[in-house]
Amino acid sequence: MSFTGKYELQSQENFEPFMKALGLPEDQIQKGKDLKSISEIVQDGKKFKVTVTAGTKVLKNEFTIGEESEIELLNGEKVKTVVQMEGNNKLVTQLKGMKSVTELNGDTITHTVTLGDLTFKRVSKRI
Repeated sequence: MSFTGKYELQSQENFEPFMKALGLPEDQIQKGKDLKSISEIVQDGKKFKVTVTAGTKVLKNEFTIGEESEIELLNGEKVKTVVQMEGNNKLVTQLKGMKSVTELNGDTITHTVTLGDLTFKRVSKRI
């Protein structure tokens, strides 16, 4: 199953408390909470390029399944991690005490990030 495509954010849960836990300033949280971000994913075998555009902020990450890579977080911090594939439709990684799971089902991508007992969930549809 290929993740390649463009996806528009449809809904998100726990955005504000999660961004506060990451240490984002209140003004950035308020600006970001209503943005309909667009995620573009290009998959070439085990190589992925992910570009997320939210308003004027563009976040670009590249990684290869099973290899260490540097990922930029929403707060601009860069961390090293290894992304694993579970089955043929789920990307899983651990970074800075968080577990990130991105699951593709048909034309819907569900991205869940768990930090302690706080879970941030985003649902995007292919456009």
